Amino acid sequence: MALRFAPVSVPLERRIQTVAVLQWIFSFLLLAQFCCGFFVILILGNFWFLAVLYLVWLYLDWETPCAGGRRSQWVRSWTVWKYFREYFPIQLIKTSDLNPNHNYLFGFHPHGVLVAGAFGNFCTGPSFKNLFPGLTPYLHIMPIWFSCPFFREYIMSAGMVSASKESVSYVLNNEGGGHASIIVIGGAEESLNAHPGSLTLNVLNRKGFIKMALKHGAHLVPVFSFGENELFKQVANPKGSWLRNVQEKLQKIMGFALPLFHARGVFQYSFGLIPFRQPIHTVVGSPIPVKRNLNPTTEEIEQLHAVYLQELRKLFEEHKGNYGIPEHKTLIFE
Repeated sequence: MALRFAPVSVPLERRIQTVAVLQWIFSFLLLAQFCCGFFVILILGNFWFLAVLYLVWLYLDWETPCAGGRRSQWVRSWTVWKYFREYFPIQLIKTSDLNPNHNYLFGFHPHGVLVAGAFGNFCTGPSFKNLFPGLTPYLHIMPIWFSCPFFREYIMSAGMVSASKESVSYVLNNEGGGHASIIVIGGAEESLNAHPGSLTLNVLNRKGFIKMALKHGAHLVPVFSFGENELFKQVANPKGSWLRNVQEKLQKIMGFALPLFHARGVFQYSFGLIPFRQPIHTVVGSPIPVKRNLNPTTEEIEQLHAVYLQELRKLFEEHKGNYGIPEHKTLIFE
Protein backbone atom coordinates (compact mmCIF):
# COMPACT_ATOMS: atom_id res chain seq x y z
CA MET A 1 0.00 0.00 0.00
CA ALA A 2 1.45 3.35 -1.07
CA LEU A 3 1.48 5.93 1.71
CA ARG A 4 -0.17 9.26 1.03
CA PHE A 5 1.75 11.89 2.97
CA ALA A 6 0.43 15.19 4.28
CA PRO A 7 1.61 18.17 2.21
CA VAL A 8 4.28 20.43 3.68
CA SER A 9 1.94 23.40 3.25
CA VAL A 10 -0.52 22.17 5.92
CA PRO A 11 -1.28 25.17 8.19
CA LEU A 12 0.30 25.11 11.64
CA GLU A 13 -3.12 25.21 13.34
CA ARG A 14 -4.16 21.96 11.65
CA ARG A 15 -0.93 20.31 12.80
CA ILE A 16 -1.64 21.44 16.36
CA GLN A 17 -5.12 19.94 16.06
CA THR A 18 -3.58 16.63 14.98
CA VAL A 19 -1.22 16.65 17.98
CA ALA A 20 -4.20 17.37 20.28
CA VAL A 21 -6.05 14.35 18.90
CA LEU A 22 -2.90 12.24 19.22
CA GLN A 23 -2.82 13.16 22.91
CA TRP A 24 -6.47 12.08 23.22
CA ILE A 25 -5.75 8.75 21.50
CA PHE A 26 -2.85 8.15 23.87
CA SER A 27 -5.07 8.97 26.86
CA PHE A 28 -7.76 6.52 25.77
CA LEU A 29 -5.55 3.63 24.63
CA LEU A 30 -2.31 3.77 26.62
CA LEU A 31 -2.43 6.19 29.55
CA ALA A 32 -4.11 3.71 31.93
CA GLN A 33 -1.43 1.09 31.22
CA PHE A 34 1.29 3.71 31.58
CA CYS A 35 -0.10 4.80 34.96
CA CYS A 36 -0.26 1.21 36.21
CA GLY A 37 3.32 0.61 35.07
CA PHE A 38 4.48 3.77 36.82
CA PHE A 39 2.77 2.61 40.01
CA VAL A 40 4.58 -0.75 39.84
CA ILE A 41 7.90 1.07 39.36
CA LEU A 42 7.18 3.13 42.48
CA ILE A 43 6.47 -0.01 44.50
CA LEU A 44 9.62 -1.80 43.34
CA GLY A 45 11.88 1.25 43.46
CA ASN A 46 13.30 3.58 46.07
CA PHE A 47 10.07 5.58 46.21
CA TRP A 48 7.89 2.71 47.45
CA PHE A 49 6.66 4.89 50.30
CA LEU A 50 4.92 7.15 47.75
CA ALA A 51 3.06 4.13 46.43
CA VAL A 52 2.02 3.21 49.98
CA LEU A 53 0.74 6.75 50.59
CA TYR A 54 -1.21 6.59 47.34
CA LEU A 55 -2.72 3.24 48.33
CA VAL A 56 -3.95 4.85 51.55
CA TRP A 57 -5.43 7.68 49.50
CA LEU A 58 -7.02 5.17 47.12
CA TYR A 59 -8.64 3.36 50.03
CA LEU A 60 -10.04 6.59 51.50
CA ASP A 61 -11.15 7.90 48.10
CA TRP A 62 -12.49 4.66 46.63
CA GLU A 63 -16.16 5.70 46.57
CA THR A 64 -15.63 9.11 44.96
CA PRO A 65 -16.27 7.89 41.35
CA CYS A 66 -19.71 6.74 42.59
CA ALA A 67 -20.37 9.98 44.47
CA GLY A 68 -20.24 12.58 41.74
CA GLY A 69 -16.52 12.35 41.05
CA ARG A 70 -14.10 15.22 41.41
CA ARG A 71 -14.19 17.44 38.33
CA SER A 72 -11.67 20.18 37.63
CA GLN A 73 -12.78 23.14 35.56
CA TRP A 74 -9.11 23.84 34.89
CA VAL A 75 -8.62 20.43 33.23
CA ARG A 76 -11.91 20.64 31.34
CA SER A 77 -10.83 24.03 29.95
CA TRP A 78 -7.35 23.02 28.74
CA THR A 79 -6.48 24.64 25.42
CA VAL A 80 -5.63 21.21 24.01
CA TRP A 81 -9.33 20.32 24.11
CA LYS A 82 -10.17 23.35 21.95
CA TYR A 83 -7.84 22.05 19.25
CA PHE A 84 -9.17 18.53 19.79
CA ARG A 85 -12.75 19.65 19.09
CA GLU A 86 -11.72 21.76 16.10
CA TYR A 87 -9.90 18.82 14.45
CA PHE A 88 -13.13 17.04 13.46
CA PRO A 89 -14.88 19.49 14.29
CA ILE A 90 -17.22 18.47 17.14
CA GLN A 91 -20.43 20.44 17.62
CA LEU A 92 -23.29 20.17 20.13
CA ILE A 93 -26.77 20.95 18.76
CA LYS A 94 -29.69 21.88 20.99
CA THR A 95 -33.27 21.17 19.89
CA SER A 96 -35.13 22.05 23.09
CA ASP A 97 -34.66 23.93 26.34
CA LEU A 98 -34.00 21.84 29.46
CA ASN A 99 -35.35 23.17 32.74
CA PRO A 100 -32.48 23.14 35.29
CA ASN A 101 -35.00 22.42 38.06
CA HIS A 102 -35.14 18.81 36.82
CA ASN A 103 -32.57 16.02 36.62
CA TYR A 104 -32.04 14.32 33.26
CA LEU A 105 -30.76 11.04 31.92
CA PHE A 106 -29.23 11.44 28.46
CA GLY A 107 -29.10 8.31 26.31
CA PHE A 108 -26.11 8.75 23.99
CA HIS A 109 -26.00 6.92 20.61
CA PRO A 110 -24.00 5.47 18.94
CA HIS A 111 -20.94 4.38 20.93
CA GLY A 112 -18.58 4.57 17.97
CA VAL A 113 -15.05 3.28 18.51
CA LEU A 114 -13.87 5.78 21.15
CA VAL A 115 -16.98 7.87 21.97
CA ALA A 116 -15.35 11.08 20.69
CA GLY A 117 -18.61 13.07 20.60
CA ALA A 118 -19.54 12.29 24.19
CA PHE A 119 -16.09 13.20 25.48
CA GLY A 120 -15.74 16.36 23.39
CA ASN A 121 -19.18 17.73 24.20
CA PHE A 122 -19.70 16.70 27.82
CA CYS A 123 -16.16 16.66 29.27
CA THR A 124 -14.50 19.64 27.57
CA GLY A 125 -15.28 23.20 26.61
CA PRO A 126 -18.14 25.61 27.31
CA SER A 127 -20.71 24.39 24.75
CA PHE A 128 -22.88 22.38 27.13
CA LYS A 129 -22.90 25.10 29.78
CA ASN A 130 -23.77 27.77 27.21
CA LEU A 131 -26.59 25.76 25.62
CA PHE A 132 -28.01 24.32 28.84
CA PRO A 133 -27.33 26.80 31.65
CA GLY A 134 -27.85 25.46 35.14
CA LEU A 135 -27.15 21.83 34.18
CA THR A 136 -24.02 19.87 35.13
CA PRO A 137 -23.15 16.89 32.89
CA TYR A 138 -21.73 13.62 34.26
CA LEU A 139 -20.40 11.15 31.69
CA HIS A 140 -20.69 7.60 33.06
CA ILE A 141 -17.99 5.12 32.00
CA MET A 142 -17.05 1.56 32.98
CA PRO A 143 -16.15 1.24 36.69
CA ILE A 144 -12.98 -0.73 35.91
CA TRP A 145 -11.14 2.45 34.83
CA PHE A 146 -11.48 3.94 38.32
CA SER A 147 -9.40 1.15 39.84
CA CYS A 148 -6.37 2.26 37.83
CA PRO A 149 -3.88 4.30 39.93
CA PHE A 150 -3.45 7.95 38.89
CA PHE A 151 -5.52 7.45 35.72
CA ARG A 152 -8.68 7.61 37.83
CA GLU A 153 -7.74 11.10 38.99
CA TYR A 154 -7.30 12.25 35.41
CA ILE A 155 -10.64 10.97 34.11
CA MET A 156 -12.53 12.22 37.16
CA SER A 157 -11.05 15.68 36.64
CA ALA A 158 -12.70 15.71 33.19
CA GLY A 159 -16.12 15.04 34.73
CA MET A 160 -16.33 11.28 34.22
CA VAL A 161 -17.90 9.07 36.86
CA SER A 162 -18.65 5.38 37.27
CA ALA A 163 -21.47 3.76 35.30
CA SER A 164 -22.53 1.71 38.34
CA LYS A 165 -26.11 1.89 39.60
CA GLU A 166 -24.90 3.61 42.76
CA SER A 167 -23.18 6.31 40.72
CA VAL A 168 -26.17 7.00 38.47
CA SER A 169 -28.44 7.11 41.54
CA TYR A 170 -26.13 9.61 43.24
CA VAL A 171 -26.26 11.97 40.25
CA LEU A 172 -30.01 11.68 39.72
CA ASN A 173 -30.83 12.01 43.43
CA ASN A 174 -29.96 15.70 43.46
CA GLU A 175 -33.06 17.25 45.05
CA GLY A 176 -32.61 20.66 43.47
CA GLY A 177 -32.28 19.28 39.96
CA GLY A 178 -29.63 20.52 37.58
CA HIS A 179 -27.83 17.20 37.03
CA ALA A 180 -27.55 15.32 33.74
CA SER A 181 -26.34 11.71 33.62
CA ILE A 182 -24.92 10.84 30.20
CA ILE A 183 -24.98 7.11 29.54
CA VAL A 184 -23.69 5.53 26.32
CA ILE A 185 -26.53 3.05 26.02
CA GLY A 186 -24.95 0.60 23.57
CA GLY A 187 -21.89 0.18 25.74
CA ALA A 188 -18.70 -1.59 24.73
CA GLU A 189 -20.61 -4.21 22.75
CA GLU A 190 -21.85 -1.56 20.33
CA SER A 191 -18.30 -0.47 19.45
CA LEU A 192 -17.99 -3.72 17.47
CA ASN A 193 -20.68 -2.35 15.11
CA ALA A 194 -18.87 0.96 14.62
CA HIS A 195 -18.24 0.74 10.89
CA PRO A 196 -18.64 3.77 8.58
CA GLY A 197 -22.27 4.00 7.54
CA SER A 198 -23.50 1.67 10.27
CA LEU A 199 -26.75 2.63 11.97
CA THR A 200 -27.12 -0.44 14.19
CA LEU A 201 -27.75 0.34 17.86
CA ASN A 202 -27.64 -2.12 20.75
CA VAL A 203 -30.67 -0.84 22.60
CA LEU A 204 -33.55 -3.34 22.47
CA ASN A 205 -32.37 -5.22 25.56
CA ARG A 206 -30.91 -2.18 27.34
CA LYS A 207 -33.59 -1.22 29.83
CA GLY A 208 -31.67 -0.60 33.03
CA PHE A 209 -31.43 3.11 32.23
CA ILE A 210 -35.20 3.23 31.83
CA LYS A 211 -35.67 1.74 35.29
CA MET A 212 -33.21 4.25 36.76
CA ALA A 213 -35.06 7.15 35.14
CA LEU A 214 -38.36 5.93 36.58
CA LYS A 215 -37.00 5.34 40.09
CA HIS A 216 -35.57 8.86 40.24
CA GLY A 217 -38.11 10.72 38.12
CA ALA A 218 -35.33 11.83 35.76
CA HIS A 219 -36.52 13.07 32.38
CA LEU A 220 -35.16 11.01 29.49
CA VAL A 221 -33.31 12.78 26.67
CA PRO A 222 -32.31 10.89 23.49
CA VAL A 223 -29.01 12.04 21.97
CA PHE A 224 -27.70 11.03 18.54
CA SER A 225 -24.15 11.81 17.47
CA PHE A 226 -24.00 12.02 13.68
CA GLY A 227 -20.57 11.14 12.32
CA GLU A 228 -19.48 9.06 15.32
CA ASN A 229 -19.10 5.89 13.27
CA GLU A 230 -17.23 7.61 10.45
CA LEU A 231 -14.03 8.35 12.39
CA PHE A 232 -12.36 4.97 11.93
CA LYS A 233 -12.40 1.93 9.68
CA GLN A 234 -12.74 -1.39 11.43
CA VAL A 235 -11.63 -4.84 10.31
CA ALA A 236 -14.65 -6.70 8.95
CA ASN A 237 -16.27 -8.61 11.84
CA PRO A 238 -19.79 -9.65 10.82
CA LYS A 239 -21.81 -11.49 13.43
CA GLY A 240 -20.97 -15.18 13.40
CA SER A 241 -17.44 -14.66 12.08
CA TRP A 242 -14.51 -16.08 14.06
CA LEU A 243 -13.22 -12.58 14.79
CA ARG A 244 -16.57 -11.37 16.13
CA ASN A 245 -16.90 -14.50 18.28
CA VAL A 246 -13.45 -13.91 19.79
CA GLN A 247 -14.20 -10.20 20.36
CA GLU A 248 -17.50 -10.97 22.08
CA LYS A 249 -15.91 -13.59 24.34
CA LEU A 250 -13.13 -11.18 25.32
CA GLN A 251 -15.71 -8.45 25.96
CA LYS A 252 -17.60 -10.71 28.36
CA ILE A 253 -14.38 -11.62 30.19
CA MET A 254 -12.77 -8.16 30.40
CA GLY A 255 -15.85 -5.93 30.39
CA PHE A 256 -14.71 -3.88 27.41
CA ALA A 257 -14.50 -4.62 23.69
CA LEU A 258 -11.43 -4.68 21.45
CA PRO A 259 -12.43 -3.39 18.00
CA LEU A 260 -9.61 -3.70 15.46
CA PHE A 261 -9.67 -0.22 13.95
CA HIS A 262 -7.45 2.06 11.91
CA ALA A 263 -7.68 5.41 10.17
CA ARG A 264 -4.77 7.77 9.32
CA GLY A 265 -1.36 8.62 10.70
CA VAL A 266 0.22 11.82 12.00
CA PHE A 267 2.18 12.65 8.83
CA GLN A 268 0.37 10.48 6.28
CA TYR A 269 -3.25 9.78 5.42
CA SER A 270 -3.10 6.07 4.55
CA PHE A 271 -2.85 4.19 7.83
CA GLY A 272 -2.68 4.81 11.56
CA LEU A 273 -4.74 5.33 14.70
CA ILE A 274 -5.53 9.03 14.26
CA PRO A 275 -9.25 9.41 13.40
CA PHE A 276 -10.30 10.85 10.07
CA ARG A 277 -11.29 14.52 9.95
CA GLN A 278 -15.01 13.90 9.89
CA PRO A 279 -17.47 16.33 11.50
CA ILE A 280 -19.38 15.13 14.56
CA HIS A 281 -22.76 16.72 15.21
CA THR A 282 -24.20 15.61 18.55
CA VAL A 283 -27.92 16.41 18.56
CA VAL A 284 -29.66 16.62 21.94
CA GLY A 285 -33.35 15.79 21.62
CA SER A 286 -36.40 16.96 23.54
CA PRO A 287 -36.96 15.63 27.06
CA ILE A 288 -39.41 12.81 27.71
CA PRO A 289 -41.19 13.65 31.00
CA VAL A 290 -40.86 10.87 33.57
CA LYS A 291 -42.87 10.65 36.77
CA ARG A 292 -41.05 9.19 39.76
CA ASN A 293 -41.92 5.57 40.44
CA LEU A 294 -39.85 3.82 43.11
CA ASN A 295 -41.09 0.35 42.13
CA PRO A 296 -41.82 0.33 38.39
CA THR A 297 -43.38 -2.82 36.98
CA THR A 298 -41.97 -4.65 33.99
CA GLU A 299 -44.88 -3.36 31.92
CA GLU A 300 -44.17 0.26 32.89
CA ILE A 301 -40.51 -0.14 32.01
CA GLU A 302 -41.42 -1.66 28.64
CA GLN A 303 -43.86 1.16 27.88
CA LEU A 304 -41.34 3.90 28.62
CA HIS A 305 -38.65 2.02 26.70
CA ALA A 306 -40.94 1.92 23.66
CA VAL A 307 -41.58 5.67 23.95
CA TYR A 308 -37.83 6.29 24.21
CA LEU A 309 -37.11 4.27 21.07
CA GLN A 310 -39.85 6.12 19.24
CA GLU A 311 -38.42 9.51 20.23
CA LEU A 312 -34.88 8.40 19.36
CA ARG A 313 -35.96 7.33 15.88
CA LYS A 314 -37.92 10.56 15.47
CA LEU A 315 -34.84 12.60 16.43
CA PHE A 316 -32.72 10.71 13.89
CA GLU A 317 -35.27 11.04 11.08
CA GLU A 318 -35.74 14.77 11.63
CA HIS A 319 -32.02 15.53 11.45
CA LYS A 320 -30.43 12.88 9.24
CA GLY A 321 -30.85 14.95 6.08
CA ASN A 322 -28.75 17.74 7.60
CA TYR A 323 -25.77 15.44 8.09
CA GLY A 324 -25.53 13.46 4.88
CA ILE A 325 -27.62 10.39 5.76
CA PRO A 326 -29.57 9.16 2.69
CA GLU A 327 -33.34 9.35 2.97
CA HIS A 328 -33.79 5.57 2.63
CA LYS A 329 -31.48 4.75 5.57
CA THR A 330 -32.84 4.43 9.10
CA LEU A 331 -31.84 3.15 12.53
CA ILE A 332 -31.63 -0.57 13.21
CA PHE A 333 -32.39 -1.55 16.80
CA GLU A 334 -30.88 -4.77 18.13
